[in-house]
Amino acid sequence: MICVLLGSVSARAQQPRYLPAEVDAGARLYTANCIGCHGPEGDGVGGTNFSQNKYRRASTDLEILRIISRGIPGTPMAPNSMSESQIGTIVAYLRSMAATGGEISSGDAARGKTIVEGQGQCLTCHTIGLNGLHAGPALTDIGAERRAVDLMKSLVDPNAEVRAENRTIRVVMRDGRTFSGRFLNQDTFTIQLIDATEKLISVEKSAVRESTLLTTSPMPSFKGKLTTEELADVVSYLSSLKGRP
Repeated sequence: MICVLLGSVSARAQQPRYLPAEVDAGARLYTANCIGCHGPEGDGVGGTNFSQNKYRRASTDLEILRIISRGIPGTPMAPNSMSESQIGTIVAYLRSMAATGGEISSGDAARGKTIVEGQGQCLTCHTIGLNGLHAGPALTDIGAERRAVDLMKSLVDPNAEVRAENRTIRVVMRDGRTFSGRFLNQDTFTIQLIDATEKLISVEKSAVRESTLLTTSPMPSFKGKLTTEELADVVSYLSSLKGRP
C-alpha cells in the first residue's frame, strides 16, 4: 500500500519512507505528466523547486497530493483524473528528488543504445564515435559534459536550452538563395555552417542580405514518441558516453 494514501498521510511530524517501486512508478508518471512545466529537476515553475524540497503552497505530503489532484485555480495547474494511488507515487518521487538532488531514475543503457541507433534515429544528425552524421553536435562524450537531468530535458523539450555551440543559423543571400544549418564559425569575410546533408557551407558576408541565429532547436521532442521507460533508457545510454564509442 502506498504510504501516502488517506489516513497514513494525515498531518505527521515525519515524512514517510517510500519503497523504490513507488518512487520508480512516480518517476514515470512525473515524466509523462509533469515534466513539461516543472522540468526534469522540478525547478521549472517560479518559487518551486522539488529537488530542493521547496514548495509554495504545500509542506506535507497530503497537501502535495491534494494540489496534484485538485489543481490550483487561476494557474496552469489543472485538476487531473489520476487515481489517489498514482498521485501517491508522484509524491513519493517528488520527495525522493530532494534526497537525490533531482537525479532521474536510471534506465537500461543497452536498451537505450538500441533506441538511439534505431527508432530514435539519433545518428541521422549526431555522431557517436565513428558512426553517424555531423548535422548535430557529437555525442561521443556527452555523458562527461551533461548531467542526466539535462539530457532528459533536451529529449523532451529541446527548445528549453539551446547552447551557443548548437545554434542554427539561417542565411538569406542577395540573389535569393537561402541556407540553414548548425552555425560553426564566422570571420571578417565569411560565415560557416553545416547543413542537414552534412554539407559544409561558407558564404561571403558581402553577398549576404540577412542572417539570423535561431533561438529554437531543429531537434524534435521525444515526449510522446518514446515511453517514459524508453526515455530513461536513452538517458542512461547517453550518460555512459564519456569519450568511448
